[in-house]
Amino acid sequence: MENQHPRNPSARDAAPAFSPQPRSARPPRGQWTPARQRIFLAALLETGSVAQAARAAGMSQSSAHGLRQRLAGTPFDRGWDQALAVYARRMADPFASDAPPARQAVASGARR
Repeated sequence: MENQHPRNPSARDAAPAFSPQPRSARPPRGQWTPARQRIFLAALLETGSVAQAARAAGMSQSSAHGLRQRLAGTPFDRGWDQALAVYARRMADPFASDAPPARQAVASGARR
């Protein structure tokens, strides 16, 4: 006995024509991508806060710690340590050579 789908052969003829769309190249929402890891490390360097860095990457603080545990000994793990070390040095000496340039407020419409 032959198994045919659909059961009603005329239903196949009545099905609308369509072109299958490829799946989105965007990764699932809760996944740590290389781009999110870079955003996280850059924000960690800037803020010194795992919570703020995770938020900047669109992820949770607990998932960041979980990722670090899974990637122990990798460049991500070492980058995490380096970002916090540089941030701590900057806080200890804000005039150090690795401190980011000072941000200046720009007043719009100000007279000279």
